[in-house]
Amino acid sequence: MIHAVLIFNTTGKPRLIKFYDHYSTDLQQRIVDETFRIISARNNNQCHFVETNIFDRNGTQPKDLLLMYRQYATLYVAFCVDKAENELAILDLIQIFVEVMDRCFESVCELDLIFNLEKIHHILNEIIIGGLVIETNIDEIMEKFKHQMKLDKSSAENKTVKVAANMRKNLNFEGRLKELKKSMKLKIHKNGKHNKKQQE
Repeated sequence: MIHAVLIFNTTGKPRLIKFYDHYSTDLQQRIVDETFRIISARNNNQCHFVETNIFDRNGTQPKDLLLMYRQYATLYVAFCVDKAENELAILDLIQIFVEVMDRCFESVCELDLIFNLEKIHHILNEIIIGGLVIETNIDEIMEKFKHQMKLDKSSAENKTVKVAANMRKNLNFEGRLKELKKSMKLKIHKNGKHNKKQQE
């Protein structure tokens, strides 16, 4: 099972945090900090997976997990998995995740993660649900992601139309327009009478 997916930059700032089990906020923060500390201390010649017990809940439930990661430019992509998972398959899964992001954002960078976090979560949800891998075919993931984006866009457009209709109703645009026309007619009528009196 995959217990967490973490992305952070080389200075340790988290850009994506996704846990597939319930952990307290304090423990989540400790896991993120410890994951960065472990990964940043390693050099390029070392393998990309490390045994860790960072998910140990106050010594009550020790969980020996594998921390698997890859570095892409200024970003670390890390998966915390249990020992039932295949190390090479998880490294491939990290590559698939990054390739899909690359296709979606045309060479993904840190700013894409900052400004499109919801889309990144959509991509991840097409690959992993509940800590289990459900899809690894990049074309399938892309197709589902594009379909989801169309649905989101359609939903946003419907909301915009509803908001505009509600605003129009609340402003009583038609009623105010009638009042304005009536007021303009009265002014024109009064001005016409006033001009006639002056001419007499």
